[in-house]
Amino acid sequence: MKPFLFGCLLLLALPFSACNSANEPTDAVAAPPPKTETPPVTVQDTSFHATGPIVVENQVDLLALRAGVVSAIQIDIGKSVHKGDLLASLDDRQIIAERDAAASRMRSAEANLKDWEAETGVAQSDLQRAQAMRDAGINTQEELDHAKYKLEGSQFEIQKAKEDLSTAQNSLRALDLEVEKAKIVAPFDGVVARRYVRLGQSVSVGDRLFWITAIAPLQVRFTLPEHLLGVVKKGQNIIVTSADASPAVNHTAKVIDVSPVVDPASGTIEVLAQLEGQPADLRPGMLANIRIDLPR
Repeated sequence: MKPFLFGCLLLLALPFSACNSANEPTDAVAAPPPKTETPPVTVQDTSFHATGPIVVENQVDLLALRAGVVSAIQIDIGKSVHKGDLLASLDDRQIIAERDAAASRMRSAEANLKDWEAETGVAQSDLQRAQAMRDAGINTQEELDHAKYKLEGSQFEIQKAKEDLSTAQNSLRALDLEVEKAKIVAPFDGVVARRYVRLGQSVSVGDRLFWITAIAPLQVRFTLPEHLLGVVKKGQNIIVTSADASPAVNHTAKVIDVSPVVDPASGTIEVLAQLEGQPADLRPGMLANIRIDLPR
């Protein structure tokens, strides 16, 4: 019985094995390749960015050129001035009196010179007459020599009078300069940024009186790494914006100076550019952002 039962079970298992074999594929199907995405194309930035202060060429502390007491202040902080405008005055009464005295001495020297020039003319005529009389035998040689000596003396007096006049003129010019030093004037067009003195204050030579700054043309000073030496050149346009302005306004500036040497401490070169027009949002001393478009 056991062999018989084993044979029956074997016959029943064969159809199932055949069905499973028929259902399995004979060849494996290859899996599709993974999908890859093309990275976006990025445009390389060919501009260089830097920062630097807004500056002006004319900016100076006015110093006292002579000692004195501040007697008047005509212009105060924040006021616009033009070249030659009077800002303040020192007490100049004493120096004006000395100048007037020098002017009087000069006029006296001029009159003295004219007097001796007239005397020399008379002496010249006397010599000519004495020479004629001596030729005619009317007077003596001594009288002729006397006329010669008188003429020579007059000529020497003319030279002395000229020197005296020159000295008087130089003294007057020196005192005129001292009078001018007592008047503090604006050296260029600009604005009064600071005032260091007050009315009635006594100042000495070299004391600061005012700080005057121009407001145009505006310039921007910045540095570049040394590898850009020769890339940024004079005449090249750059873009300047205020570092604090929002929204930022672009202004065009032109490079006017590029240092030919590299600072060994920082490895940079200094560049100076001048802004076009008079931007209302930029002032001397402000920090600015600079963008330089470099060649591709």
